[in-house]
Amino acid sequence: MNIEKAFQDYYPDDYSHCYGCGCENKHGHKIKSYWNGDESICRFTPDDKYSGGMKDILYGGLIASLIDCHGAATAAAAKAKELGITMEKGKMPRFVTASLNVDYIAPTPLGVELEIRGSVKEIKNRKVTVSVSLTCENKICAKGELIMIQIKEDLK
Repeated sequence: MNIEKAFQDYYPDDYSHCYGCGCENKHGHKIKSYWNGDESICRFTPDDKYSGGMKDILYGGLIASLIDCHGAATAAAAKAKELGITMEKGKMPRFVTASLNVDYIAPTPLGVELEIRGSVKEIKNRKVTVSVSLTCENKICAKGELIMIQIKEDLK
C-alpha cells in the first residue's frame, strides 16, 4: 500500500477541479502521480466507456488527457523540488500546458492497467519540458512531449 501522497494531493483547492487530475471533480479521473526515482509514474485503468471507434481500443483523446495531466503534475513536482518547496497542501506550483504533442504508436486496450511515466527534460525559469510515455503490458502505446508554463501567481 502506498502511503506517500500524490503530487495532485498538494494542489491548492482552487486548482483541484481538473477533469483529469483534480481531487475536487467528482466526475473526473483523479489520476495520481508519484516519484519513482528520477521519473514520475501514474497508473490508470480505463473502462469500456472510453472506447475509441473499436469497442476494445482506448479513445485517443483520453490518452492525450492522461499524458497532459501527468505531465503537468510532473512539471509541478520537479519545479517544487528545484525551488526547495516543502510539500504541503496548497504549496505545489501550478502549471498550464503551452504545447502538447502526442504520438500514437500502438492501439491501447481498454480494461487493462496503463502505466504513464514522465521525465523532465529541462527546467528553464517558468518553463518545464516533460517527456511522457504511456505503456500497457510493457508495450509503448503512446509518447508525449509537453511544454508546461508555471502560473504567475505561484511565483515567489
